[in-house]
Amino acid sequence: MSNNLNETPSANRLHIGFFGKRNSGKSSLINAFTGQGVSIVSDVAGTTTDPVYKPMELNGIGACVLIDTAGFDDEGELGKTRVEKTRLAAEKTDVAVIVFSDMNIEQELYWYNSFKSKKTPVIAVINKADIIDDKDALMELIKKETKQTPLVVSAKTGENVKKLKELAVRLAPSDFGAVSITEGLCGDGDSVLLVMPQDIQAPTGRLILPQVQTIRDLLDKKCLVTCVTTDRLQKALDSFKQPPKLIITDSQVFKTVWDIKPKESMLTSFSVLFAAYKGDLPYYIEGAKAIDSLSENSRVLIAECCTHAPMDEDIGRVKLPRMLRQRFGQGLSVDVVGGTDYPEDLSPYDLVIQCGACMFNRKYVLSRIYRAKNQKIPMTNYGVAIAHLCGILDKIDTPCRR
Repeated sequence: MSNNLNETPSANRLHIGFFGKRNSGKSSLINAFTGQGVSIVSDVAGTTTDPVYKPMELNGIGACVLIDTAGFDDEGELGKTRVEKTRLAAEKTDVAVIVFSDMNIEQELYWYNSFKSKKTPVIAVINKADIIDDKDALMELIKKETKQTPLVVSAKTGENVKKLKELAVRLAPSDFGAVSITEGLCGDGDSVLLVMPQDIQAPTGRLILPQVQTIRDLLDKKCLVTCVTTDRLQKALDSFKQPPKLIITDSQVFKTVWDIKPKESMLTSFSVLFAAYKGDLPYYIEGAKAIDSLSENSRVLIAECCTHAPMDEDIGRVKLPRMLRQRFGQGLSVDVVGGTDYPEDLSPYDLVIQCGACMFNRKYVLSRIYRAKNQKIPMTNYGVAIAHLCGILDKIDTPCRR
């Protein structure tokens, strides 16, 4: 993935995943889809090992990511690892393309139905239209089992590749890219004050991603944006002729900002904004109620998106555990996972606390929420949990997701 600062972050792009058996032509199809040699193509089954993520611009959607995955029929111990990475890619997929390659469609149907159960749009595709045997019989079988007429394509000749692009655009979630991070909280001409502690998590010369994305969101709305560190908050407030319409703070200083903010100013945090933008804010707010039922014998899972070495005063690894133990006792157990290391079985936990998830796309965050809901494990996020612990959750302002 490119590190070009002018590019849309991967987490904000529509993810289109290609899934199928080994040697079904997924990589060739992606190369035809992009018009580039994105993926290595070979007649040897299992050429694609780890998922390949290719950012591109798609007319009608804009910024998107194409995912080329290993065959879900891979075998052996290494094959199991590859299939697990394919499953992880599936959790990030906004639109799935299932490539059918022969009359044995049991595995394809399993994946097709799995996507459908999670309300992920699926496109059934028969690739290699120029050479495949029993094409008509395969079409009828797929249509019978999926109630969907498959699209017959050829990566080699380009047959129906344009139609595949058009279908992916049509099936993309209707609200994708249409929701503002600060939806419903501010608009053209409103003054917005951002309180941004520059601690160890934001190294010298850098802002953390939620801050950058929120500033861009506010500038797009033509808001009047002022940024300040916590120690200069009062001076900043004194400089306003009228109190700012909205104050957005780092969740770590929620209570500090709440205690001195003008009563006319609305207050929220970056993490709360991303709870709505990337997750399910009402569910997180409901999940925060479980905090009151914790005890010294409870076990909490803290799920970070970033993978980094532990740092002094890290919010997920240090501050949140300390806040919980101060409230409920030092015996309270806290496990921390980073990146995509998220347990399949959440039953050992009394509560899951997810970070703001700026590094993940919304589909993947919702897959985590889906797992927690299915297992009836309460889940919240950093900002919502801290606001609840500070006793101000019912007083802060939250964005609306259309």
